[in-house]
This record gives sequence, structure tokens and C-alpha cells, in this order.
Amino acid sequence: MTNELGDLVALARRSVDLITSFQDVGGAYPASPTFPVYQFSWFRDGAFIADAMSRVGAQRSADAFFDWCTRVLRARRDQVLDLIARKGTNIERDEFLPTRYTLGGSDTAEQWWNFQIDGYGTWMWALIQHSKRHAISLEPYREALELSAQYLCAFWSLPCFDWWEEHPGEVHPSTIAAVSAGLRAAASSGVLGAPLESQCNTVCAEIELVLRTDAVVDGHLTKSVGRTDTDASLISCFTPFETLDSASDLSMSTYARIAHELAPDGVHRYLADTFFGGGRWVVLAGFVGWHEVRIGNIEAASRRLRWMHDQATGEGFLPEQVLTHALHPDRVAEWVQRWGPVATPLLWSHAMYLTLGCELGLWGSELSTDATARSSS
Repeated sequence: MTNELGDLVALARRSVDLITSFQDVGGAYPASPTFPVYQFSWFRDGAFIADAMSRVGAQRSADAFFDWCTRVLRARRDQVLDLIARKGTNIERDEFLPTRYTLGGSDTAEQWWNFQIDGYGTWMWALIQHSKRHAISLEPYREALELSAQYLCAFWSLPCFDWWEEHPGEVHPSTIAAVSAGLRAAASSGVLGAPLESQCNTVCAEIELVLRTDAVVDGHLTKSVGRTDTDASLISCFTPFETLDSASDLSMSTYARIAHELAPDGVHRYLADTFFGGGRWVVLAGFVGWHEVRIGNIEAASRRLRWMHDQATGEGFLPEQVLTHALHPDRVAEWVQRWGPVATPLLWSHAMYLTLGCELGLWGSELSTDATARSSS
């Protein structure tokens, strides 16, 4: 057991070093530094990466990312306010805020599946967690938090692309749960004015109602409103976002469905997934394991952490997904031909490995003392 723990910790240290070394000088985290279409920064991926770095003591790395988010949003203040003023009119998808940016914070030049709103909630949730963890003032982030909150309050109910940049014509529980988590965190932070705080709380109540009614079939959450299938990202509605109670019957039923259909060790996204054949995602193993810790299933969570560890390459790189036991192996080649091999390393995978280890109590803020110093140089 001692040797096994040593191996787990070694990959954790490697993960901190990789995230630190690939973070841009301006604070952005590339989704993957080696996968061409992922050499950009997503608010979603970056927020979870920053949250993991905050947990393990790399405060300045997280600070730098949240500062980057703030600059990105402040630079788009006029765009956000114009969109809100036009609410209820015919706004094209490509007019909304994008989901990914260049590391410098500019819009990307190429076409992408851009109208996704969950990242704008996730970054607020992660920032507030970070501020509590390290006693950081939120005053420098006030304007960015206000802009994000106003934007999400205006457009949360619109169909958009999901976490996986698919199904744009649907409303996705994992998306609106991220929105609710961000709005709830911002509203409780004390930096929003009373009218906006009240608006955030109203929207959170509306989102919770949708999740408890329209998004439920046979006692479990569904991938999107109006569907009956499931998606592993639904676990985020309970852990970490706590938009719904992780001890509820709805939580237990949704988890049981995910575990039975999608989560033997690594976790498939959903049964019809054909992206790189529908492999098992390291990221999602981290999320499901995180939830298993929260509901007291430590043995299952520990197995997932070991599985995540075992997917690392000889260089200590964790991939986005593993293609052994792909759901649709006949669809692998087309994606390899289009984009190359699976993204490796994926910094979000390393972040979820760090987070799950923290939740299991295997490491904490002592992990990255050296990395914190490096990230500030």
C-alpha cells in the first residue's frame, strides 16, 4: 500500500508540474498544449483546473487564471450589455460570448461550437471557492462577476451546446446546474448589488424547478430536457455544484443509472457517443469518484483514482479519454484522421486527478509548494 500511495502521489506532483509549466504567462490554461484544436483556453476547463490548483496550494496559478477571466470579460463589457439589451430578439449563436479563447484572451479565428454558457457559471463558482479557501478579496473581480451574472440571468434558459459541444437545440441539466452554482456563489459573495443579487436568486430557483421537473424521467435526471437517456456530466448537478441535494433519491437514482450504464472504471460520456468512438474519459472518472466520496463510497472512489493513475503515459501524461472498450470502435478512425490521436495531456484530466485525491485525503495544500513559487516567477 505504501508503494501504491507513493505512485499516486508521484503522479499528483507530476500533474501540478505539468499544469504549472503549460499555463500561459497571462494566466490562461490551454486545454491541451499538444492537441491543435485544444490549444485554447475554455472557461469550463480552466475553472476546474484553477480549482484543483487552488486546492493543492498553487494559489498564484489560480489567481492568474481568474485574473485572465476578469480581463476577458471586462474587454467584452459592451458586447454583454448589448446582448442583454437585445434579449427577446433574434440573436444569432455566433453573436454570444464564445466558449474558448486564445491564450491571450482574443476570440479565435476559426469556426467552433461556441454558444455554451456553463463556463461562465463555473468560473464564478470556482472563484468564490478559491476566495474562501485563501481569504482573497473579491473586489478586483466585481465587474467581471456582475457581467457574468447579468449575462447568465438573461440567457440561461436558451438552448445551447452542452459540455461536449453537441446538441445545441436542447437545454442541458449539467449546463444550467453550472449556471445556478455560479449565480448562487456570486449572490452569496457580497459583491453584487441588491437588485442583481435578488435576480440571481430568482433564476437559481427557476433552474432548480426545471431540474426537479422537466429534466427528470423515471426518477433520474436526463441528458437534456425532453430526452430519456443519461449523461455522466449529470453528476455535476449534485457534485460539485450542489444545485440538487447529493443525498436525495434523485441523486441516488441518477448516480445508479450512470454507474450501471457508463462507469465501469473510467466513465463514458453517454451511450450514443461516437467522438473517438466513445471511449472512457479520465475527466469523468474524477467527477464520478468525487461524488462517490461525497456519498460515502470511498472504496469505489479509490478504485477510480487508481484507474485514472493507470492511464498515464510513460511521461506522466493523462489523456482525455481511453479507447479500449470504446462504445463504437468503428468510429475511432475518422476522428484520428481528422484531428490526430486523442488529446494527451489534457490538463482537465490532471486537474480532476488532483481534485479526487484531495477529496480522498491523499494530498492537499502541501503538494505544490515548489509549483506555487514557480508559477509566480
